[in-house]
Amino acid sequence: MEAAISAIVSDQINRLMSFLMKKYTEYTSLDDKMKRLKELLLRLHIVVEEADGRCITNPRMLMQLKMLSDSMYRGYYMLDTIKYISPNDEVRRSSTMSVSLKRSRTILGIPRSPVIDNELQTVLNNLEAVLSNMNEFVLLLMGCERMCRRPYDAYLYVDNFMFGRHAERQQIVNILMQKPGPHDDPLVLPIIGGCRVGKKALVSHACNNERVRSYFSSILYINGDSRQGIDHAKFKIGRTLIVAEFFMDVDEDDWVKFYSTISQMTASGSKIIIISRAEKLARFGTVKAVHLNSLSQEEYSYLFKMLAFGSIDEKDHPKMASVANDLAVVLGGSLITANVISDLLRRNPNIHFWLHILRRFEGMVKNNLSKYGEHPKDILEKEKPIDITRFLSSYPTCLQLMPPRVEKDHIPNRKKPRMSFGDLVIGCSAIPDGDFELVTWQSRIPPYTKYVQSVAVFVDGKNGCTTSTRKRRSSS
Repeated sequence: MEAAISAIVSDQINRLMSFLMKKYTEYTSLDDKMKRLKELLLRLHIVVEEADGRCITNPRMLMQLKMLSDSMYRGYYMLDTIKYISPNDEVRRSSTMSVSLKRSRTILGIPRSPVIDNELQTVLNNLEAVLSNMNEFVLLLMGCERMCRRPYDAYLYVDNFMFGRHAERQQIVNILMQKPGPHDDPLVLPIIGGCRVGKKALVSHACNNERVRSYFSSILYINGDSRQGIDHAKFKIGRTLIVAEFFMDVDEDDWVKFYSTISQMTASGSKIIIISRAEKLARFGTVKAVHLNSLSQEEYSYLFKMLAFGSIDEKDHPKMASVANDLAVVLGGSLITANVISDLLRRNPNIHFWLHILRRFEGMVKNNLSKYGEHPKDILEKEKPIDITRFLSSYPTCLQLMPPRVEKDHIPNRKKPRMSFGDLVIGCSAIPDGDFELVTWQSRIPPYTKYVQSVAVFVDGKNGCTTSTRKRRSSS
């Protein structure tokens, strides 16, 4: 009997020791993987940053640079996924919407999902493969001309310069710098992309390139949809770069007339850039169109955290970093909203304030998903209004936010009251009576676009708002 008990106890001890050794090995392995991930990201980031400061004219190198950038952002996203999420503290929300929008994530010391382990290993394998094939790229990069570096303060205020788009930006510059033949007609470069993905910002950034500005005697921005009666006086002698924005497709005959007029009024070597959401306009290009898509979730998360933390080191604020990760998911990839909200967060580096902003956006997004079955960003891209009533602490009325529009510098006879989008989100200002306008955002980089959105107020299903109702809402 004693021998049997001894055997059972010995077996249980052996099993316990095996279990503990296995757990120790798992977490040691995770520590090693995380350390390896950081080392690989450091090496990759150095190369991407160096490439951003070089004039790359080889299109294949630009394709490889795009691959390097994508791998880098995916690696950082994986790093944040594992580092900053704690499922039990006050930073973790238990709402159904948050769970449906986020992947299963955890931190060291808490049981991990096998899916995360497998994804981490996949990211590591991808980074190692990318870096092992990078030697030729680095050697060729050393032969590329170094461009003027950005001023130091651009790294502290990252919303003052163009984020990412390294390959696309250099591709545009390379096309604009192509030497023409003696009797060549103007080259046409289409820039095609979705709603508010940064097409005009990218073109403006490329046009501000020192080589581009010195190559063209003038750069002219026109509305392609109002192309009749183009003013000859605007065209100067010499090479001209025409940037034409089209909001709708163009008839073949109208395009021929437009292109013929431009050809007659400009010197040899002039070029035309088409900016549009309409994919069909790519057929007018004399070179391959540049297509812009929304930033990937990995890129968007990286950008949002850079904007939100500014010069503060996020490693010193893991809880706020966790909130920023969640906000980057909830915002759905909107660049305008990212700039507005990150500006608020950067001015108020407080965990409670950041949580307050996150909960407001979660409530607003969840309300629109429940009502319309779509994320607010997707609704606005279809030029339809969204419900922003949940931004208010109490909401006896219904507020509908219209899609953003670009406002010109001088608009006479403004009749509707205005407030900033930031004040609405924070809740620090009283809501105006009746319909009003939100000054959403003004870009800090060319073309310094200013976005304004109209807000319609509904009481009992009817447009309009009584004074007594507004007072009850603003006082809460």
